[in-house]
Amino acid sequence: MNPPPSEVTRFIFEDLDICGALVRLSDAWRQMHEARDYPPQVLHLLGEMTAVAAMIGSNFKTPGRLTFQAQGEGALNLMVVDCEESGEQLLMRGMARCAEDTTAPAATLRELLGNGHLLFSLLGNDMDKPYQSFVSLEGNSISEIFEGFMSQSAQQPARLWLFSDENMASGLFLQTLPPRTSSPEELGGRQSDPDAWNRVQQLAATVQAAEMRLPAHTLLTRLFGEETLRIFDPCPVTYFCPRNEGKVRSMLVSLGREEITAILAEQGEVIIRDDICNHEYRFGKNILEELFPPEGQTLH
Repeated sequence: MNPPPSEVTRFIFEDLDICGALVRLSDAWRQMHEARDYPPQVLHLLGEMTAVAAMIGSNFKTPGRLTFQAQGEGALNLMVVDCEESGEQLLMRGMARCAEDTTAPAATLRELLGNGHLLFSLLGNDMDKPYQSFVSLEGNSISEIFEGFMSQSAQQPARLWLFSDENMASGLFLQTLPPRTSSPEELGGRQSDPDAWNRVQQLAATVQAAEMRLPAHTLLTRLFGEETLRIFDPCPVTYFCPRNEGKVRSMLVSLGREEITAILAEQGEVIIRDDICNHEYRFGKNILEELFPPEGQTLH
């Protein structure tokens, strides 16, 4: 079975105060980690965090950029996932940095980070500075950690089921909604369903990793066959991390001619490593005249 396109599909239970999202990242996820050679457990955790970021990013009320950054003193010392809404799609990038001898076969995020933290940052297009919050590392998995984070931020219970390997990062998300009404007249005859949340969770918990390759409508109606679903159009997800030599040159200009001269004298060239995009930029001695032309000449 061919992998599904990289996308997030949101849905709502028409007769229940419950919503959800289904995320499947195939090509976008593979492009993010290719040529990185991550240990299996690091690849798994990064994939799960990427799926969560896509879920949350697809629910932006206004365009903006979301970043999750896990940082610690353990074998996994940095993990970053960045998600930005652009038009009708999500643009994603991310990376992990870990010790070369990271070989623990079943280590949790907390065990791999050691004494660490997880930072959530959101910068809306209409915001002057980002909103930042530390996510508590309570729980033994990415699912448990982010269930707590999303339940606390929305003040509504939430559940996550996540899957990740080298080919696909995917997940299923459920969350209760504030009751729409308590008035029988406004309910239009619809009765409250006190068992709905437990029932829907039990159905979702039966999902298997292999099923994540099914078309979204097929998978959701299979899982929740007795419920009435409204399934929205999917939001495409694209890996976007192009080379940007102009930005790098601007950074070198900010360092100043004296600093660049010293680097060239010591190393023979200037090497800039863009870890999150896995790009390397190399400049020889001619970069001095290009960045700092003699008076009367124009910098191109």
